[in-house]
Amino acid sequence: MTKARTASGTVHWVGSGLSTGSGVRFVCDHADRVVMWARTRDKALTRLRLLGLDGRATPAEFSIGALRAQAGPGDVVVSMLPATEHAGLLRLCVAQRAHFACSSYTSPDLAAVAQAAERAGAVVLTEAGLDPGIDHLLAHKLVSSAISATGDEAAVVDFSSYCGGLPVVAGEFRYQFTWAPRAVLAALCEPARYIAGGVQQSTERPWEATRELHLSGEAFEAYPNRDSVPFAAQYGLPPSWQLRTFIRGTLRLSGWLDAWAPIFAELSTGNTARIAELADELAVRYPPDPDSPDRVVLAVSLDVHRSGQRAWSGQYLLDTTGDQAESAMARCVSLPLAFGVTEILAGKMTAGLHMAAADAPGVDRWLAFLADHDISVKRTQ
Repeated sequence: MTKARTASGTVHWVGSGLSTGSGVRFVCDHADRVVMWARTRDKALTRLRLLGLDGRATPAEFSIGALRAQAGPGDVVVSMLPATEHAGLLRLCVAQRAHFACSSYTSPDLAAVAQAAERAGAVVLTEAGLDPGIDHLLAHKLVSSAISATGDEAAVVDFSSYCGGLPVVAGEFRYQFTWAPRAVLAALCEPARYIAGGVQQSTERPWEATRELHLSGEAFEAYPNRDSVPFAAQYGLPPSWQLRTFIRGTLRLSGWLDAWAPIFAELSTGNTARIAELADELAVRYPPDPDSPDRVVLAVSLDVHRSGQRAWSGQYLLDTTGDQAESAMARCVSLPLAFGVTEILAGKMTAGLHMAAADAPGVDRWLAFLADHDISVKRTQ
């Protein structure tokens, strides 16, 4: 393991969109200096004022050149930009010998640049938001608990992790945008791979694999998300366990599949220009409504079977609602990310790539922090 460069105490929070929430306030409480970067200085200032942080962080107009001029060795750069921009921002961090954090998946580009970051003594923290992020913590918690209770001998296991940002008031659209519509549509256009019935399954159009799912007596619609299969190794499932089900997916309200049928018809054409145009249309048609609270539901489950009998079972459920001060999505994405940033500031991470926490003490520390900040997770079985 490579020792990380000592953090300078300066944090650059890049992006002021829908997921930038009270995590910024927590960072301001622990950093010596925070800069909020947005498309314009006014946008950054508006977000800071909404968070009650006017005067506690410096608003700035973002450009790569401007950030390069300010970011120095040991600074922490937090990217809330679209996922396609992360690798470029990480390259800047490597050049400036700065640390990097984001809530997004670890793309091949990010993983490749992270190797150079490790040589430069920089921490690279990814998958430290809600999904991915909190879901990882709960998966590690379940797997370690199951192994402690029943051992790692041969078993048949069913694992699922479903997460969704939902409207409290459904409406005919059955959805509420709590992150950029372009990103929502882009995710739907990504093929999905998962395990069902002990066999790897794949679908080019994830919504075509939607099924009904019941959680605590409530019916949802759920579909597979991206490539689930590699996460079995990431979560530390023993090689002796036979995967009958392994799926990471997205939750939606009942009726979503029918309500979005016209959108799916356009996504099916694969017309990139039209999909981008559609995203812009949806952004105008269904803008964020501060008077309409959102809801985040995350359910992570693991069942272990031996000799045809259930040997162990566990499920964690997070179900939280936003308010006028902050959306549930912004809280659930920005707070775990902010905690990760403070771990970097405190020198608790080695140089190189990290994804939230995997070891039992680390998982418990992150979950305790979330509980202290109104993100409570319940063990339901």
